Amino acid sequence: MARFRMYPTSGQEQQMLLHCAHARYVWNLAVEQHAHWRRDKVHHRPDGKRTGAPSFAEQCRQLTEARAASEWLRAGNQTVQAQALKDFARAKAARFTSGFGEPTWRKKFVHEGFRVIGDDRVPEYEPDGRPLINPKTSKQVMGRAVTVQQLNRRWAQVKVPGCGWVRFRLSVKGKGARLPAAKTFRVTLRNGQWHIAFAVIPDPIDKPGTGEVIGIDRGVTITAALSDGRSLNCPQLTTRERAQVRKHQRRAARAPKGSERKTAAYAQVARLKAREANRRKDWCEKTSTMLARTYDLVRFEKLNIKTMTARVKAKPDPDQPGQYLSNGRAAKAGLNRAILAQGWGLLRQRTGHKAPGRVEDVPAPYTSLRCSACGWIDKNSRKSQAEFVCSSCGFTCNADTNASINVAAGQGGIPRPRRTAGAGGVTTATGRSSAREPQPTWVEIPLS
Repeated sequence: MARFRMYPTSGQEQQMLLHCAHARYVWNLAVEQHAHWRRDKVHHRPDGKRTGAPSFAEQCRQLTEARAASEWLRAGNQTVQAQALKDFARAKAARFTSGFGEPTWRKKFVHEGFRVIGDDRVPEYEPDGRPLINPKTSKQVMGRAVTVQQLNRRWAQVKVPGCGWVRFRLSVKGKGARLPAAKTFRVTLRNGQWHIAFAVIPDPIDKPGTGEVIGIDRGVTITAALSDGRSLNCPQLTTRERAQVRKHQRRAARAPKGSERKTAAYAQVARLKAREANRRKDWCEKTSTMLARTYDLVRFEKLNIKTMTARVKAKPDPDQPGQYLSNGRAAKAGLNRAILAQGWGLLRQRTGHKAPGRVEDVPAPYTSLRCSACGWIDKNSRKSQAEFVCSSCGFTCNADTNASINVAAGQGGIPRPRRTAGAGGVTTATGRSSAREPQPTWVEIPLS
């Protein structure tokens, strides 16, 4: 996916907003149609035959009738509206192929965007360079392509239906400095900024062939601790920018409900939050590229981010029905925001895209408690968030670096047999003796 910032004129912006409204309207009509149809209900056509939910072809025929009856729909572009139906059909099929949920409603000011299929025809070729021939017609297959032109080193333009040529800015270097060769693109509006994303499948990065393995331990204080001793931190908002966020939030809280002042204050907060998100995405792209180019095998600590950032369940008050007890929801919400601001999932996802087959997940249990020097596992060895002192061999290291070394070695999950601290004998499974019942013991084996 290649994403660029667009700079439309005022007239082009109004037409693109109309495209967004049409695409959202057609999508919501499709959602309403399929919500009306249920498997437990029987629907009949006028001729008495049973029927199901309308297919993509049937919806396209209905769209033609709707455009003939509605002047507002007819003022838009038919390709944009039909593509919204195509996206809905794919989202509907993704429930079974990819495990996604049911397509839901799209809201104004939240889901502003539309997708366009290229109208240029270009010949297609086989992977080895031979022309792709249609077996039925014996002619070369002609595929679609987006109409894009490069104006200079930093600017290019793309043809948007109904809007003409719309300019977008290229990057300084990297893949964003070249014109993408794509068949489709999506235009989105978020926080007052227009962006265009070309559907391009990037080529995987070749491994360097050095045989190096890197382990990555992800955290909140240190975003990514590498097993070679480096620490990488995802950029956040500066102190001044955070003060501006608080200032605009206070202004929005004091402003009357539904006033222009409240809307303007929240818009300022959204712009600052979008700046932070752009920095996070840029950092994840650069860091994942560095990992794919430098190491043959990248191992991540396996984390269930969705569960870690889940909302705290409410605790009903047994003495007062309808009331709830304090459950620390505010503190957990702050921790969730801190976790999501690190970009853990995006870093893992983009590294897997750029280095397919060279990224592994290591179970997280005991990676931060195991000594990377002797293998001794003891929770007391973790003195603080940043300090690790082994209670067996005395090995001292940064706690995150020690965990990343264990991740690089693939040591996670079930603890392996261990020795008694400083004795070399056997130890009980709980680490302490009991006079009431015999405790199971670990059998001593040589440590690798």
